[in-house]
Amino acid sequence: MKKKLLALTLIGAMTAGMLAGCGGSGSTGSTAAPASEGAAAGSTAAPASEGAAAGQAAAPAGGDNVINLWAFTDEVPNMAAKYAETHPDFGYTFNPTIIATTEGAYQPALDAALQAGGEGQPDIYCAEAAFVLKYTKGDMESFAMPYKDLGIDVDGEIASSKIAQYAVDIGTNTSGDVVGLGYQATGGCFIYRRSIAKEVFGTDDPAEISEVLGGGSGSWDKFWAAAAKLAENGTAIVSSDGDVWHAVENSSDSGWLNDAGQLVIDPKREAFLDISKDLTDKGWSNQTQDWQDAWFADMKGTGAKPVFGFFGPAWLINYTIAPNCGGEAVGEGTYGDWAVCSSPIGFFWGGTWLLANKNIDSAKAQAVAEFIEWVTLNGTEDGLQYKWANGTLYGEGGTKDAVAAGAVMEVSNGELEFLGGQNMFDYFVPANDFANGKNLTQYDESINTFWRDQVRAYAAGEKTRDAAIADFKQTVSDNLGIDPAA
Repeated sequence: MKKKLLALTLIGAMTAGMLAGCGGSGSTGSTAAPASEGAAAGSTAAPASEGAAAGQAAAPAGGDNVINLWAFTDEVPNMAAKYAETHPDFGYTFNPTIIATTEGAYQPALDAALQAGGEGQPDIYCAEAAFVLKYTKGDMESFAMPYKDLGIDVDGEIASSKIAQYAVDIGTNTSGDVVGLGYQATGGCFIYRRSIAKEVFGTDDPAEISEVLGGGSGSWDKFWAAAAKLAENGTAIVSSDGDVWHAVENSSDSGWLNDAGQLVIDPKREAFLDISKDLTDKGWSNQTQDWQDAWFADMKGTGAKPVFGFFGPAWLINYTIAPNCGGEAVGEGTYGDWAVCSSPIGFFWGGTWLLANKNIDSAKAQAVAEFIEWVTLNGTEDGLQYKWANGTLYGEGGTKDAVAAGAVMEVSNGELEFLGGQNMFDYFVPANDFANGKNLTQYDESINTFWRDQVRAYAAGEKTRDAAIADFKQTVSDNLGIDPAA
């Protein structure tokens, strides 16, 4: 593999800028602009009116009774403030530093702070799915403290809480120790329009639609047959090829790099070229791009043609489809016209992992362990996950979400009016077991972007298949210094 000179140069330049803007590694309660799409995927910050951290003055960086917490949205800092508020004997104050992932700002600033050490170093830091492997298995792995070294019975609590294996695999370092876990479950299902299901398939029952789409089969065959039937009715099965990408990516047998650190294209990921082309040429999508206006319009039902559904985890329902459905009650827009069924292919999308700094002041270790355990492993009604699943963290009536602990969802109420009263946990619990976390690399955020750009160009007829693949390999080499395998 070539030396990553370009990447290092960019990191150096961005770090200097970020530290200048945030007052150095010991910045006090610094908050950058809102997080970008990448951070938004699975990062669901509480509204300012709900969040316990909203408007609170930050504690001074460092100090015996201060825990420095780094994050890319205010979600985890709000949780920390709520924990301190509801546990008055905790004895520590959280000092949050929030830097958005916009234009890649978060990682270089975090890296510099970890490397600088001292009183201003992060004690707890967050990493999202797009780049978490860098901190659990990659270049910055050495800074992450194993949960067991914090005194957490991690194996026992993972088992009793029924934490999904994909999340454990991602949070495990190269020595086999768990160094990071999250609070959300982001295993994916297919989220579909009930009215379209009734019109085309004669039923909107989730179990029957799962069967129609080949839910849980590990095969796309029934899904594409359903796409053809929907097309006959003038309906697209999905809005964009991006709606299928996460299922394709996570079902691959290998990641983007082989053991020698060379670029490889798993056959299932290469098949995404053909999938995208079919979605375009056969009218199976509206040819939108995820996170753009036309994509959101399809959630409201005002796009070029009706769209049957979207692949995604629970956060996509709560924080993306619902706000863009065109209403806030049944009968308004598409509100209440949705349901969840099993995806034909297992996948996950998004999530945030919490890590502890190995160089933490030993006096803080117990306090750090208490907070991390409360967020990621405590399955009792006092733990964050029970409150998160039932929408009670900031009071009754909050947003319900799928959580990491399957045991918590099994005893929680996941019924949503938005889903016609369906209990979403009935499908998201098995979806987490269906997901795979062993085919990722620390460079996925960049490589996925390069790949999807070339796939779109091919699907649009702008390039040949061979040219798209060749240009992808060249782009990865030019930007990351990673050469393709022979």
